[in-house]
This record gives sequence, C-alpha cells and structure tokens, in this order.
Amino acid sequence: MSIGVALVKIDKKKEVSGVEELKSIIRYQTKEYGRVQVKLAQVLDSRGITRNRLRTLTGVKYDVIDRYYKGSRVEMADLDFLAKVCYVLDCQISDLLEYERPEEERA
Repeated sequence: MSIGVALVKIDKKKEVSGVEELKSIIRYQTKEYGRVQVKLAQVLDSRGITRNRLRTLTGVKYDVIDRYYKGSRVEMADLDFLAKVCYVLDCQISDLLEYERPEEERA
C-alpha cells in the first residue's frame, strides 16, 4: 500500500468582479508505508472456534466476522469489533493485528 500526499501551491491571479481567481498546481508524492495484517483466522483456527460461534459469542454480524477472517476488504479497523473479539477470546490486539514493514525496508 502507499499513501499519496498532495502538495498544493496557490498563486493569486487577477481579481475578477471583486473575487480573486486562484490558480493551483498539485503535485503528488507516493511513499510505501507497509500494511497491517489481520490474523483472526489463525487465532480462531488455533482455538477451534468457528466464525459462527464467534458470531454467537459477540453478537456481531457474520459478514463482518467473515471479512476480518478472510482479511479482505478491511480498510478501517472497527475498534468496537476488535474489543469484543479480544474480550471473548481473552487475547490482545497484537494477537489479531500485525504490522508488516514495506518490501524495500525488509530487504
């Protein structure tokens, strides 16, 4: 994953009808920052707990649990969900999430 940072330079142009017209130049810089790996599948499998059982224990919808289990389409972490899972499984956040450095830093 990478993050884009917009650098904006705004120059005042001529005044048109009492309102300044602005001219901007946008330049993007991209930097690799790594990713966060969701490890819910490993935790559940090692404890012999199914996604359906976790749904029953937490009251969270199955599709939400399934998304975290597969580690797909998780762009923003739901802290309430993670807190419920940690409480029910008696584990720490670090058991469920792991930061992976960018490829260029690992080499």
